[in-house]
Amino acid sequence: MSGLAAKRLQQLRTVIEELDVQQAHARMQSGAVLIDIRDPDETAAGLPTAAHALPRGALELKIEQVAEQDSEVLLLCGSGQRSLLAAANLRELGYSRVASVSGGYAAWKNAELPVNVPNRMDPLARQRYSRQMILDDIGEDGQQQLQQAKVLVVGAGGLGCPASLYLAAAGVGQLTLIDADKVELSNLHRQVLHGSLSVGQPKVRSASERLRQLNPEVQIRAIEGRLNTDNVAELVAEHDVIVDGADNLATRYLLNAATVAAGKPLVYAAVERFEAQVSVFWPQADNGPWPCYRCLFPYPPPPEAAPNCAEAGVLGVVPGIVGLLQANETLKILLRIGQPLTGRLLCFDARQSSWRELRLPVDPQCPGCGENRSAVDEIVSCRG
Repeated sequence: MSGLAAKRLQQLRTVIEELDVQQAHARMQSGAVLIDIRDPDETAAGLPTAAHALPRGALELKIEQVAEQDSEVLLLCGSGQRSLLAAANLRELGYSRVASVSGGYAAWKNAELPVNVPNRMDPLARQRYSRQMILDDIGEDGQQQLQQAKVLVVGAGGLGCPASLYLAAAGVGQLTLIDADKVELSNLHRQVLHGSLSVGQPKVRSASERLRQLNPEVQIRAIEGRLNTDNVAELVAEHDVIVDGADNLATRYLLNAATVAAGKPLVYAAVERFEAQVSVFWPQADNGPWPCYRCLFPYPPPPEAAPNCAEAGVLGVVPGIVGLLQANETLKILLRIGQPLTGRLLCFDARQSSWRELRLPVDPQCPGCGENRSAVDEIVSCRG
């Protein structure tokens, strides 16, 4: 260290409070915010439990994300020198209650204070997800959250194909696909996981093969069969998010009942001809209560009022567009970023390339989430 730098540190020690690691740990118990300002390659070996990792180069830009100006802020580096310099800079920004942890992480570890050692991603995974891991809202911690997540995709058709394609690409740890149908030639203009050679195969088998080719790291569980009252509760309970790509109303009402009962988010979309809609039905989400599917559609309409794609037709790109929005909503929920489409219905018209957002209120008398909600078994009566 140069004489000038040593002199600067000595000056700072007269104006910046320094704490030993035991004092810093005690202050944390009283509400102080500990910020580890080491670089990511340093914190990869471990950081103090409950500390916020915020590299020195980003400290001034992002300090407001973890601490307010009147908060007590404790800065920790490798040995206690960088944290002194950083504390001086924070004081210039108006953080008057800021201190430096003497001895840094080395002293913290030697004192056997609690430490978290993050799981290291292997180099191939780091390279695969590098472009989304550099996003501030994701990083390595967010990517590891995705790798630990389980998503149930109901239907491997027009909606399930694009949704599962991008969820697998994003690195969601386990995708469970459930569908009873086989691939038909008329599916291929919109169900992009399948190809001409897949015609006649079970959709879940065709989809699984394509997803494994895309990302071998993702666990794909294929269930060739229908969602019903015998398996819906267990499947919903096993997963973090449920993506509704169903092609019939009975399954939609069944899914709503099961997800409301389990408190799980249901990422919904529906398509007809040139139009589509997407929402998130999750009454128990933060800042709720929020509506469920039956707040919007209390009871199933007659069959003639809800034709399927074979009867009404569909422009192939439309389910692709909203299927990707379902993937986006799922990733937001898993990463806890942004605002999910709870209480909102996003409507798309492909002919006009226009979007409308409708507010969805909670119905206190809703048969799905209200006081007199229907039992799951009762929903089977709408199958047909």
